[in-house]
Amino acid sequence: MIVLRLDRVLADRKMRSKELAERVGISEVNLSRIKTGRISAVRFSTLDAICRVLDCQPGDILEYVPGEE
Repeated sequence: MIVLRLDRVLADRKMRSKELAERVGISEVNLSRIKTGRISAVRFSTLDAICRVLDCQPGDILEYVPGEE
């Protein structure tokens, strides 16, 4: 299972979801869906923008947890 750790990275950067959504250019609703894992896919362009704004790697946001579903 892939677990999204965006909340943790946002907290580390002391950034609010609203600010990230504005800087990435996506709606707060879509960012909320990403944060809560209520998505089945994310565009590479969106992931790229999130990583650029947060100065992080995709692996900081996405984590593989074996055996959980």
